[in-house]
Amino acid sequence: MAQARKIALYMLVVFVLYTIITSPKRAADLVEVGFEGVSSAAQGVGDFMSELVK
Repeated sequence: MAQARKIALYMLVVFVLYTIITSPKRAADLVEVGFEGVSSAAQGVGDFMSELVK
């Protein structure tokens, strides 16, 4: 099981590197979208906690 997980991780890393090398603009756009999603989620949690305190 651990061997399969390690192989899957290596395949994922190779895919990510391939994507970055072949189309860096698209990869940058995907990273930006990901960070915007994380930022939005953090903002929502912050708003929720603020409303709980009030």
